[in-house]
Amino acid sequence: MRYARILVEGRELDITIDAQDKITTQEGQSIDLPLDSDQITWLPPVKEPGTIFALGLNYADHATELNFAPPKEPLVFIKHANTLTGHKQTSYRPDNIEYQHYECELVAVIGKQGKNIKREDALDYVAGYTVCNDFAIRDYLENYYRPNLRVKSRDSLLPMGPWIVDVADVPNANNLRLTTTVNGKITQDGSTKDMIFDVPFLIEYLSKIMTLNPGDMIATGTPHGVADMQPGDTVVCSIESICDLETRIVSEQEYYGKNY
Repeated sequence: MRYARILVEGRELDITIDAQDKITTQEGQSIDLPLDSDQITWLPPVKEPGTIFALGLNYADHATELNFAPPKEPLVFIKHANTLTGHKQTSYRPDNIEYQHYECELVAVIGKQGKNIKREDALDYVAGYTVCNDFAIRDYLENYYRPNLRVKSRDSLLPMGPWIVDVADVPNANNLRLTTTVNGKITQDGSTKDMIFDVPFLIEYLSKIMTLNPGDMIATGTPHGVADMQPGDTVVCSIESICDLETRIVSEQEYYGKNY
């Protein structure tokens, strides 16, 4: 089963999507629309986001691409809810920068509270998986081990969704093909099997430090193949068995409009 949040006719709905792509609300009402309908606005799939953990350099080939040594323990930083946006929504490229790149990532969504979770029990605490695109502004990257606000915490620069897939429906999240296309051209092609620290390891590691709660999310990093984004580009991040996440890049002025 897949779980999502959408806006239809001014109503914000929590929905499930079955194998035949049938949409049903939490109250049991059927929504007779195809998933690609223009009448659907996709919202970030976690209704009440908790802590958003993000992994840096969690693929050795990406670390090498950026001229960093692969980390010996997880390189974790915190994202904020202001960065979240949904499938088929816009993200912006700030004015007067040189390089902004996508980062297609598998996200594990925590489903129940836990502290000091053992690796062998870790997946019992995962509600499901989704996809995010953790955009980064490289101009302001002083140190990958301490990414600052200007790099990672701007409005709209963490598209996520469109849905969460039950963990039981993804038998092996550590061996999924991951691709990114820009304007229809594949620019990134990797596999979650190349993560340095996999989801069970990360849950064990993080839960030793702090209590994990429902709605917390772990964005697990991206492989080699990042590329600069420009206004007008359409980026699609895909992970097999999970979902395809589409984002259109606009200018800062277009994104903020009259509030610019």
